[in-house]
Formats: sequence, C-alpha cells, structure tokens
Amino acid sequence: MGMYESGENYLETILILKEKQGAVRSIDIARALSFSKPSVSRAMGILREEGYIVMDPGGQIELTEKGQEKAEGIYERHRLLTEFLQKVSGVDANLAEEDACKMEHIISHKTFQGIKEFMKRME
Repeated sequence: MGMYESGENYLETILILKEKQGAVRSIDIARALSFSKPSVSRAMGILREEGYIVMDPGGQIELTEKGQEKAEGIYERHRLLTEFLQKVSGVDANLAEEDACKMEHIISHKTFQGIKEFMKRME
C-alpha cells in the first residue's frame, strides 16, 4: 500500500486531535500542521476516497476502521522511534520527536520490528 507521507501525517494528526478534543474538523488539522485550509481539504478528499475517513455534513471527520488502524500504526512508530532516539543518542525530547517524524515514514517494517524488539530487551 503506497500511502504517501503527508497522508500518514494527516491520519496521525486526526488520531491525536481526536484523543485531545473529541471532534476534528479540517480547520483543526490545518492549525495543527500549519497547512492551508485548501490543501487540507484536498487531502481529506483523497483520504475519504481511499476509505480512511468519513465526513459528516457538519464537516466533522471520523477515522474509519481502516483509517484508525493505519493511524495507530503510524502513531506507535512515532512514539517508539522518539523513545529509541532519546535513549540511544541522548538527544533532547524535541529533537528526538522531530527526527522520529521524518523517520517514521521511510523506515522499513523489518527495521521497525527490530527496533521494537531491541527496546523490549532494554526494558
């Protein structure tokens, strides 16, 4: 499944906003990511076509089961990579978070599983 990086970012952001505030609209996503409303609307259209989200007539965005699953997977990678980078490289939380953001979209499943196993052994 060739989900593009920005699509993954959007799904992860929807998940996080939903946990924080319950309801999510395009404007919330635009603010959170500092993107323009038109580009967020375009992306929401694509995510809806691909079956990751549904939008009600009031503009409220909900993750579908497929979207929820994908978003949780991305968010897990994000959290684990942030923790990994902090522990292994000793960088501060902000830098670890920033680098994890870049890595989470390009790292292979196999490498991620290896890091996950490594972190389990370290506990």
